[in-house]
Amino acid sequence: MYNRILLPTDGSDNAKRAGKHAIWIANNSSADIIVLNVIEPYYPQISALPNFSDVIFDELKEEGENAVKSFKQELESSQCKGICKNMKLKTQIKEGKAFVEIIKFIKSEKIDLVVMGASGRHGIDRFILGSVTERVVREAVCPVLVVN
Repeated sequence: MYNRILLPTDGSDNAKRAGKHAIWIANNSSADIIVLNVIEPYYPQISALPNFSDVIFDELKEEGENAVKSFKQELESSQCKGICKNMKLKTQIKEGKAFVEIIKFIKSEKIDLVVMGASGRHGIDRFILGSVTERVVREAVCPVLVVN
């Protein structure tokens, strides 16, 4: 039923739980999983220190790379607890506004299903900007499974 499953992740507990569902679905449908982390380089200049924005961006990039790497390592080390026989795992890191990049990725990569956490690590974003998950649900051109 599904060929390409997108798993947007920020390394949060909800994203990890979503990953377990994505694995189960991928194995039962022989689908590929694409793990995507989006680094959002948009933040106010909150310090007069030179290169402060670069330092924050570098930390966000490292955090994103670690989230994707951690998911992949967990799958490989546990061998998905014996249920990853029929799936391939790919990873991607993008820069930009999270929900925009996720929607673009869904369209460009012909994603059949998105599996994502109900909320990520950055709760204040949900309060100020609206949930990334909510925006993806509203604008995705494929089904979205939201895991709490």
